[in-house]
Amino acid sequence: MIYAKIKGTGSYLPEKVLTNQDLEEMVDTSDEWIVERTGIRTRHIAAEHESCSSMAEQAARNALEAADIDPADLDLILVATATPDKVFPSSACLLQKRLGIAGCPAFDLSAACSGFVYALDVADKYIRSGAAKNVLIVGSEILSRYVDWKDRTTCVLFGDGAGAVVLQASTEPGILASHMASDGQYEELLYANNPFGGAEGLRDDNFIRMKGNEVFKVAVKTLSALVDETLRKTELTADDIDWLVPHQANIRIIQAAAKKLKLPMERVVVTVETQGNTSSASIPLALDKAVRSGQIKPGQNLLLEAFGGGFVWGGVLIRY
Repeated sequence: MIYAKIKGTGSYLPEKVLTNQDLEEMVDTSDEWIVERTGIRTRHIAAEHESCSSMAEQAARNALEAADIDPADLDLILVATATPDKVFPSSACLLQKRLGIAGCPAFDLSAACSGFVYALDVADKYIRSGAAKNVLIVGSEILSRYVDWKDRTTCVLFGDGAGAVVLQASTEPGILASHMASDGQYEELLYANNPFGGAEGLRDDNFIRMKGNEVFKVAVKTLSALVDETLRKTELTADDIDWLVPHQANIRIIQAAAKKLKLPMERVVVTVETQGNTSSASIPLALDKAVRSGQIKPGQNLLLEAFGGGFVWGGVLIRY
């Protein structure tokens, strides 16, 4: 049996760090208020010269080096992002150019904060079908350019960054199961308008808008069910999970997910405190940090889960 196995991870965070104290000077908020409700203390902000594809390149090169794979050997490039450089070509194509290669298919995947787990699911199917052997997946977001810095309910949440993994065909277990789902009826609870017009024509408000309390309620309920749906596709139980690697949106949502699995927080990878919500980049950023620090070790079982605007959500069970 052919599996999609993680061969390398990589990440990139912009140099500039925006603290809660900095935000106190910008909007009516406080460090205490932000930490209590979100768990966030700092986040990274991209420089003017940086873009989705430039950050993706840094993370991708780190992952390729860790996997000891030449870019020319890639069979597929996927970039999960809600903040691409251009409408077209895709940021994946721009990343392909930056890597100095051509030929393999490259495309973007838009599923908000769940984009990376959706991309893992797509890559897994490419590899299991025999259509690809080496796949590069990058989650890269530059959300700071879609934030209304006068809206204290949202500007404290988001940050920029990129994370990447290289998947390779293997006879050893890798991705064991996945479960993806969506429900478009929740559109108005979390969205950002198309800056180029879209269905409603040109609009002045292209910022991220969110009804936080409503999103929190649906997220906790949905992620609890997601754990069961993902595990049901394997012979594993929650007791077999070594690490939870969740989307880093809010510490309270992360704690609720850990409680569902009966996992102590010591077995949950948490980066939200120093990175904020980086949307589709948050899981690969957290994964790379845990791998490089030695927390995650070969043979361990990981549950990756995410929830984002749409609503879209997904879980992937992996043997690292």
